[in-house]
Amino acid sequence: MKPTLQDIIDARQILQSVIRKTPLEYSNTFSRLTNCKLYLKEESLQKTGAFKVRGAYVKINSLSTEQKKHGVIAASAGNHGQGVAYASNMQKIPCTIVMPANASPAKVSATRSYGADVVLHGVLYDQSWEKAQEIAKEQERTLLHAFDDPHVIAGNGTIGLELLEDLPDLDAVYLPIGGGGLAAGVATAIKSKKPSVKVIGVQSKAFPAMKMSIEKGRIVEAYDGSTIADGISVKHPGELTFQILKEYIDDIVTVSDNEIVKAMFLLMERTKLVVEPAGAVGLAYLLSNSGSLKDKKVVTVLTGGNVDMYLLGQIVSKGLLETGRMLKISVQLVDRPGELKNVVDSIVANRVNIVEVLHDRLSQDVAVGKAKVTLSLETEDKEHTERLMKFLKKNHIDFEVVS
Repeated sequence: MKPTLQDIIDARQILQSVIRKTPLEYSNTFSRLTNCKLYLKEESLQKTGAFKVRGAYVKINSLSTEQKKHGVIAASAGNHGQGVAYASNMQKIPCTIVMPANASPAKVSATRSYGADVVLHGVLYDQSWEKAQEIAKEQERTLLHAFDDPHVIAGNGTIGLELLEDLPDLDAVYLPIGGGGLAAGVATAIKSKKPSVKVIGVQSKAFPAMKMSIEKGRIVEAYDGSTIADGISVKHPGELTFQILKEYIDDIVTVSDNEIVKAMFLLMERTKLVVEPAGAVGLAYLLSNSGSLKDKKVVTVLTGGNVDMYLLGQIVSKGLLETGRMLKISVQLVDRPGELKNVVDSIVANRVNIVEVLHDRLSQDVAVGKAKVTLSLETEDKEHTERLMKFLKKNHIDFEVVS
């Protein structure tokens, strides 16, 4: 059964003392970069670090006393699991979360910290979901779906109410889609109150299942490779969410991992917000497709901030490369005093900071009597990088750019 606007209003009342009403902040920087009036809905600052606690708590609140006694189980790539664990802990009921074996260690640890038992199974959400179904039957637990449930959708839809309350004249909302639970809830709330607002879903190019399902008019599975956006790595969208989005969604677009990396990096640098890959896809799309929303008031929902610290380190490095502020070059030099100094002097003369220097004399591609030197260089921007490379070529320094 599709949740109604009244269901979402009721869900907001249930959540009133449970969650935070997260900030909706106008960003000068991202407005300039996307050529629109861009607002950031910072659900990355929500309790448990993601929006999922909204739907999870509303669902658990709907359970009978007998159901609560037997406990609950859910499958999750991380955020839904943390939301269910947190809500279960608040109501003191047993909780098990089945997570993909490759789930972020940070998310696994956080889920356990809320008192849940964690079972690792499969490499995709769908495989974890199958395992959760098995355990639910064996232990008579209530199975909590991450997105295809009217109570979960209604809880998530409370974000839409907050957006209209804080920005009544908004023109468009961009938000992530995996299974569709967030988009279905937000779209129901917004389209019921203000149909003129455009609701745009954003998926990873590796998992465009909902996009393809809407285009074909039926549920289809779709995935191609992998993505860093594990929170939306869903190959089979929900039946209920599909029916809702078929009616309400205006468009679904896709982004690459490189675009996600750039958005995450800029969020950290410009707004000091740590946002996980799935949570940054809306901004990633807007940064790569600026211009069509000139002067429009646009919201992108930053759905979560639960990101593995090792991945975060990679994001910083790759973000510097993506924005043209990190350059790695390799140079083969005659292995004698003074050769490296000439290269370093040329780099320093261009006001470039040398971050790392690696010497290699033993690899097969290094000629006898030579040394391969790889330098990691910090530049101001792409133009600065281009000037440096032209200077090195002009001074007959033969180098290769390392990807």
